[in-house]
Amino acid sequence: MDGILLPLITPFAADGSVAADALAALADQTLTDGATGLVALGTTAEAFALDADERRLVLDVCTRVCRDHGAALVLGVGGADTRSSAAALAAHPGIDAALVPVPYYVRPGEAGVIAHFTRLAADSPVPLLVYHVPHRTAQPLSGATLLQLSRLPNVVGAKVASGMTEDAVALLGGCDPDFAVFAGDDAYLSPMLALGARGGITASAHLATDRFTQLVSAWQKGDVDTARPLGHALARLASALFAEPNPTVLKGVLHAQGRIPTPDVRLPLLPASEQSVATALTLL
Repeated sequence: MDGILLPLITPFAADGSVAADALAALADQTLTDGATGLVALGTTAEAFALDADERRLVLDVCTRVCRDHGAALVLGVGGADTRSSAAALAAHPGIDAALVPVPYYVRPGEAGVIAHFTRLAADSPVPLLVYHVPHRTAQPLSGATLLQLSRLPNVVGAKVASGMTEDAVALLGGCDPDFAVFAGDDAYLSPMLALGARGGITASAHLATDRFTQLVSAWQKGDVDTARPLGHALARLASALFAEPNPTVLKGVLHAQGRIPTPDVRLPLLPASEQSVATALTLL
């Protein structure tokens, strides 16, 4: 598993329901433009604000589109406790991998995180990707802990959303070549690829998908002359898209392009400002 895995937004219709047709069109277009797979029900999908029926609808749409394209399907699964996370994993045996966050809010310590993933990996019917996102979980992990997690059976990769930090560098420099590290902070995709990341789980790649896939290909080929300026340009776009809480600016741009019916998000998120949307459109 490598390349750009797209963490899909959940578009909403004017009546507030999930716009399933728009979701399917987004998924189809990004895979056609070079993304190697989809991440369903991740942070970008506002999964926290979807009810059980809506989550099922989103997963059904993503499953169908990935099957049509022969693409990988990764599902966002997991929460703050081990028992419910294990139950959620057991309910989805048909996916290619599960993106499982470090337990959030409870701050179990690094030993607790290792115990959590050890238990999940032992029982999970699908391979796991560790989602390391300390600014959301309030649980930092050292490079040594990330390397220990990378050696657990059935843990096949990690989404690292800690920026270009010491822990990220340590993981990239010390993990097994078969372990798939994905950049999780869009603005740091290019330097992470330069240091050996397998790809990116990159919300910004809803836009200019082909350019993001070109960036991955350029670094894999060692084409620095292409990769460096392209990486800087895409980092500026990513920074603009994350100027307000994710995915508010992204949804504003997609709506301005006519690709989704509304720019709506669910509370406590608020729609992005016109200025932030305009800035991102200009960079596009």
